[in-house]
Amino acid sequence: MSRWTGSWLPGSDTGTPDGDPQRWPGERLGLPESGPGSAAANGIRFAALLIDLVLASLTTSVFVPFDVGDPAVMRTHNLWSGAVWFLITVAGVALAGFTPGKALLGLRVVRLDGTALVGPLRAIPRTVLVGLILPGAITDKDGRGLQDKLAGTSVLRTR
Repeated sequence: MSRWTGSWLPGSDTGTPDGDPQRWPGERLGLPESGPGSAAANGIRFAALLIDLVLASLTTSVFVPFDVGDPAVMRTHNLWSGAVWFLITVAGVALAGFTPGKALLGLRVVRLDGTALVGPLRAIPRTVLVGLILPGAITDKDGRGLQDKLAGTSVLRTR
C-alpha cells in the first residue's frame, strides 16, 4: 500500500521500482546493502563532519587567536573556523567528492546521475544545508538528507 503522500510528495516512495518494500538504505537507488558503494550511515557521516570541524578549528588557530576565557576572541575564532570549514567542504566535495573527514572514514559524495564530479554549483548549496545541521540530520530511507536531495547526491562508503 502506498503512502497517502505518494501522489504529491516527490521522493516519498519507500519501496523499490518494482513495488517491493525497501530492505536496506539505498536499495531503491540500486546501491548494495553493505561494503563499498553502499549508503553511509548517519553516525559515520556525523563523525566525518566532526573531524572536518576540528580540522577547520585547528587550521584557524594558526592565524586567529584561541582563548576560551575571552568571548570576543572566541566569537572571532568560531566565525573564521566556520569559514574555513565551508571552504574545505566546498572545495573537497566539488573537486574530489570528499572532505578530509570523509576520506579518513572511507566516505565519498557522489552524484546520482553518474557524473564524475559533484562540482561547485551543487557543492555550495549542499554545504550551506549541512552547515545548518537540521537538514542534514533528517534523512530519508536511503540515508539522504535534504542537502543530498537538493544537490542530487548521496554519501557512499568507499571501503
